[in-house]
Amino acid sequence: MVKVQYNRLSQYAGENGGRVLLLFLLFLLSIYSFINSGITGMAAIAMSPLIIVFVYLAFKNRMFTFWVLFFINYFLMFLNREGYLPIPVSLPNELLELVLIAIAIVDLRESNFENLANLMTIGVVGWCIFCILEVLNDTCGLGININAWFNGIRLIAFLLLYIVIVFALYITTPKRLYQLIICWACLCLFADYWSWQQQNIGFTQAETSWLYGYAYRTHLVNGITRYWSIFSDAACFGVHMAAASTAFFIIAITNKVRKYKIFFLIVGVLSTWQMFASGTRTAIYCMMAGFAIFLVLSKSVKIIVPVCVIFGIFLCMLIFTDIGQGNAQIRRMRSGFNKNDASANVREINKAAIAKYMKDAPWGIGIGIYTDDIPAWNKFKLVSLIPPDSEYVFIWVRTGWIGVSWFAIMNALMLGGACWIVFFRLKNKSLTGIGAAWCAAFTALHLGGYANQILLQYPNALVFYGGLTTVYLYPKMEQDFIKHENKLLEKEEERKRLKLEKKLAKRV
Repeated sequence: MVKVQYNRLSQYAGENGGRVLLLFLLFLLSIYSFINSGITGMAAIAMSPLIIVFVYLAFKNRMFTFWVLFFINYFLMFLNREGYLPIPVSLPNELLELVLIAIAIVDLRESNFENLANLMTIGVVGWCIFCILEVLNDTCGLGININAWFNGIRLIAFLLLYIVIVFALYITTPKRLYQLIICWACLCLFADYWSWQQQNIGFTQAETSWLYGYAYRTHLVNGITRYWSIFSDAACFGVHMAAASTAFFIIAITNKVRKYKIFFLIVGVLSTWQMFASGTRTAIYCMMAGFAIFLVLSKSVKIIVPVCVIFGIFLCMLIFTDIGQGNAQIRRMRSGFNKNDASANVREINKAAIAKYMKDAPWGIGIGIYTDDIPAWNKFKLVSLIPPDSEYVFIWVRTGWIGVSWFAIMNALMLGGACWIVFFRLKNKSLTGIGAAWCAAFTALHLGGYANQILLQYPNALVFYGGLTTVYLYPKMEQDFIKHENKLLEKEEERKRLKLEKKLAKRV
């Protein structure tokens, strides 16, 4: 009996030796990772067979992989907070982006790398080159820390490079462009719903623990709860909704297709309302900046006058009246216009404290250098302890005034190139509106990044840098876009005709 069993095992091993050996090695590697890196490392190894299968499927359906990236990117912070993400937050994004880039390189027949020849790519590559040179930065006198620098540059520079490449290679048709915007709108609707649920139904257990164990200082302010939906915090949620609502309002105003006008108008209204629920005062200024960009790019008095009137009334209501004062979130938004508001001036106090030390660090303290990397006796320890409160201040601390200036110049180059395309090269009203929407949203995001540390946070970087990248493809796409729009308008007219015929038939 034992001999028969032994023979069966020998036969199985002989037939499946390679797979058995591979599984055994993966098992040993997972145990080793658990001992050295804990459950996170073990989970990463255990998931590797699934990753291999996913990569295979990704090559079979590249656009499905892109939509998975866009969808997962939006929920990363939510999944992480709820404990559903046993791997580093950045890993799913980076893995999917690299897979999409690899697919494009392997399948050159369907990949147009000429789409990368624009100012967007130049701006991002310029920033990456500067960050690569930062590896030589030893301002703190601790020696060159390659590991810290690499971890930092992945999240501050390579992240943007991957986004630009992926969007330039995959959002290449009018149909995909509309799918991108509609997908974003649907995700914003879910974020709006989740914020409503937090307000009216309550928080999940993980959200409650996060709020009262970590975030109560910034999210429970003067008896007001600042809601954050599925985002990392209320500031990220508020600025994202401000930029998104601005974009959706612009698309609703300029689009010729009636169903899109109604849909994006509804999403814009709901996103604006939930922007108030975030209690993020900067969001109002973000909307103002976004609409200002749109008015310049619209080149239309018919658009400029009514938008200025409506937005002017809205601002006057906030600044000069007490309308809506019974709502705690509106009261907090109003405080953004109060120059003497104590909490609003905390950021300026922190900046002044940081500036004293940054005079001796024109190249910054180094990318990837954080509090734990700096000993207590080092004078830059204090700089790392002061909350930056802003993405631009964070970059300033890591790369100095040289780095933050270069970062601002590169982003201005990207935005300026996109605005030039919208203003001078596009003729179709709807496509011009979509381009203006991305430019306005990108502007709103950067103003929010000047006041809050949200610029490179999930899901902002992928959505807004990716969206601005698509603007550079519009001149090449415009003729196909016009054909696609005409088909949509013809279907719309056909539905109207059939509806009218049914109505007349009932009268007879």
